Amino acid sequence: MAQRIVISEFMDLPAVEQLRGRFDVLYAPDFVKQRSELLAAVKDIPALIVRNLTQVNQELLDAAPKLKVVGRLGVGLDNIDVAACEKRGVKVIPASGANALSVAEYTITTAMIMLRTAYHSTASVAAGEWPKPVLGRGREIAGKTLGVIGYGFIGRLSTRLAQAIGMQVIACDPYVAADDPIWKATGVRRVSLDELLAAADVITLHVPLQDSTRNLMSAAAIAKMKKGSALINTSRGSIIDEKALAAALKEGRLCGAALDVFEHEPLADSPHLKDVPNLILTPHVAGITAEANARVSTMIAQEITAFLDQHG
Repeated sequence: MAQRIVISEFMDLPAVEQLRGRFDVLYAPDFVKQRSELLAAVKDIPALIVRNLTQVNQELLDAAPKLKVVGRLGVGLDNIDVAACEKRGVKVIPASGANALSVAEYTITTAMIMLRTAYHSTASVAAGEWPKPVLGRGREIAGKTLGVIGYGFIGRLSTRLAQAIGMQVIACDPYVAADDPIWKATGVRRVSLDELLAAADVITLHVPLQDSTRNLMSAAAIAKMKKGSALINTSRGSIIDEKALAAALKEGRLCGAALDVFEHEPLADSPHLKDVPNLILTPHVAGITAEANARVSTMIAQEITAFLDQHG
């Protein structure tokens, strides 16, 4: 009898069919909203595939005594109790690097939009207004400084794209040593967090959520940002004090911000994020494009297949 795999969130269909060629696959992307059904479905399975919303916690592990491997369609693991999985001997496989280009492109695109300022004018222009004098004060991105917080794979790819359009790049990452050859190889200056906050025209966050990064961009940190700069968060929502960021935008201290991630997803009632000028909100899609979804899904399908072939 073929081994069963449950997929609880959306996955690229060709990759699902690839798995179906070898395994008994239950593809149920609505399970992420149907917890009781999911817990019942995992009773006898060796493999589970999730994105970022399915909570792989002790409750689920207790409901899945035969579980051997969890495939993560993405890279963040804050929805997975990795320690509990390790204790149970459950392998966790993220799609490392597969969506990095999509995140990097999102970063540079939103940076250009925020500095240029012209792209929020659709409604007023359609209504017959002509805000050319105000919107003509937008800035070019060439020659500006990108500050990268978290210099891993996505941060480095964002650097490459930024340099290609003429930006200077500085970065802060305590886990990348000062003598690491990557700094010379990429032409990036390693700085402290305070130096980066003061010097960067655009700051982009690429760090995991852990104790050391929770509320990293606090009210005090946001106050240290260069006047007229912009902030982009594609990592995790709890890294930013959203209320302090909204206040900085309303006061005009920052030129813009783009948030793709939030402390609670999807957003419920969030009055502090309503009617905030120059704020771009997207629903955790920076790493999701047609191409990235295909890469992520194919990678996890291949990794799960290889794991079950070896350990099944």
